[in-house]
Amino acid sequence: MSTEQFSCGTCGALHDGPPLSFAAPAPDFWQPDMADQEGCLLDADLCVIAGEQFFVRGLIELPVWDTGEIFTYSMWVSLSRDSFTRAVDVWEQPGREKEPPYFGWLSNIIAGYEPSTLNLRTNVHTRAVGQLPYIELEPTGHPLAVEQLAGVTRTRVEEIAAFHLHR
Repeated sequence: MSTEQFSCGTCGALHDGPPLSFAAPAPDFWQPDMADQEGCLLDADLCVIAGEQFFVRGLIELPVWDTGEIFTYSMWVSLSRDSFTRAVDVWEQPGREKEPPYFGWLSNIIAGYEPSTLNLRTNVHTRAVGQLPYIELEPTGHPLAVEQLAGVTRTRVEEIAAFHLHR
């Protein structure tokens, strides 16, 4: 789909895509001034706030059932200290995908979903070294959880793209 164009439902213009991924740069609890504070860290995949809150970045995948592609939200999940420590311990170890999933809380508000996506229950599944973990939402009636289980259409991906491109 990335070499195609779609007619935007918001502005009516043609856009390339639609994009198949949107990402949050940090957990919603992160503030830019934390970068210089002791006990705080934010890199591409891991985040620690005040040595007390721990996060990993992963992918919420939505199958696009009429194209066979996967739409992803690259988001952050909070983990317990023990789970975060274990995840970091095996981060570069071959075979880490055999780890049991880590329970966590989705730590981003994904605009366009009601109720809020913040603090949805998740299981974080590690994958082979070099691949972001898979974020499995608890199966509930929340619209994002339903989309993860049931999949979406290309039309829905275009709606998501139009919304995020014009926020």
